[in-house]
Amino acid sequence: MESAGRAGAAAGAGPGALRRTLTFRDLVVYGLLFIAPMAPVGIFGTLQAKSHGAITVVYGVATVAMACTAYAYAQMVRVAPGAGSVYTYARVGLGDGAGFVAGWMAMLDYLLIPAVAYLFSGIALHALVPAVHQWVWTALAVVVTTLLNLWGVRTAAVVGFVVLAMELAVLLVFVGAALYVLVSAGAERGWSEPFTGEGGFAPLAVLSAVSVAVLSFLGFDAVASFAEESAGGASRVARAVLSCLVVAGVLFAVQTYLAALLAPMSAAELAAEPGEQGGAFYATADAAVGPWLGKLVAAGKALGAAFAALAGQAAAGRLLFAMARDRRLPGAMAGVDARRGVPRRALLAAAVVTLVAAVWAARRDDGLDQLSSIVNVGALTAFGLLHASVIGWFRFRARERAGVPGVLRHVVVPLLGLAVVAAVLVAAAPTAQVVGGCWLLVGLVALAVRHGRRSRAGGAVTEHEAGTEGTAGD
Repeated sequence: MESAGRAGAAAGAGPGALRRTLTFRDLVVYGLLFIAPMAPVGIFGTLQAKSHGAITVVYGVATVAMACTAYAYAQMVRVAPGAGSVYTYARVGLGDGAGFVAGWMAMLDYLLIPAVAYLFSGIALHALVPAVHQWVWTALAVVVTTLLNLWGVRTAAVVGFVVLAMELAVLLVFVGAALYVLVSAGAERGWSEPFTGEGGFAPLAVLSAVSVAVLSFLGFDAVASFAEESAGGASRVARAVLSCLVVAGVLFAVQTYLAALLAPMSAAELAAEPGEQGGAFYATADAAVGPWLGKLVAAGKALGAAFAALAGQAAAGRLLFAMARDRRLPGAMAGVDARRGVPRRALLAAAVVTLVAAVWAARRDDGLDQLSSIVNVGALTAFGLLHASVIGWFRFRARERAGVPGVLRHVVVPLLGLAVVAAVLVAAAPTAQVVGGCWLLVGLVALAVRHGRRSRAGGAVTEHEAGTEGTAGD
């Protein structure tokens, strides 16, 4: 394991290396930006309807479920603290082929989640300034955040901190206003209803809602992509991953509990009127406090979405950089800007793909539905390979034999994580499953072609590949 850590650390050394400038706060900011503190706002009504009103339990269960994945990241970032995140971990724990597949599937997620976030921002800004089409606002958001990412990871982190503080301030205003209304006028629903549901607790309904709610947490894993830029090493990254999950889980539970108490429509009414689900949170703010709060929440959501995309684009750039450095993608993307210390070409490549996808979706009436249906399959498949990597490294490659504690950490917890991933993938929309399957098939074909070329070339590998592959076999 020590040799793996040294190999990963070595990846951050040398003239073409990423710069270790990110503090613990910076890492948490990137993670929370990508997750977005107000992520439940858009799906509040859907989760209320699915869970029969037990939305706070839904987010509690989802937080525990995703804790398995966060714990897996925290373990593997210490083994292989490289910029490629799950791509690097799967290479170390399962081998080169699995690493490529993990990186390939994560790429689908990292490139399209920012596109969805940019589209959310464009839609919100178009609502505020209808004279400008939403695709123009969407493209502008891509350009502005790309420039910030190219300016340097520290600059982006500082700006991100300011934006995150504004998001949290909006959320604090909502919490304060909701508490005032609850104290002065009382609740629309029973105080325990967000836990027990309407008319009794329905376990299957809650589990169905959890399969949707876990998608609110996608993004905390992006913190691991900055392992080579953390000033405190792998242990600081591990703590940041876990901290992001805990903070997000608390914020999600608090805001949904308060909104559920004040909601003018019951869960049954929302289930009967699907068209009301998307705006249920805003409608709650309007009805309970006033239109000003609904507009404030919408503005906070718009700003947060753009900078969630900033963090996602930065993570995508690091993934492309790591895969290019290992010759899994064109080597041109493996360069690091000497002045700014960022993978400039990889960031630009990620920005171009995201821009095309976001603008395409912004010009279609069904664009948001099309993008949203496929963004999660890549991440969930990569999560599954991450859990398998923990088992592969600690139980086989590192020959870990730590008794019962080792079995719990390195077998039981990863298997639980795999079960959660499998359940969510089964519950995914058919369109998402088809697109994810096609993307996986293309990746497998690319892997087979690359393997054939490498065999004809006599199995030559780059110096970086040799270091990683040798580590994996320790």
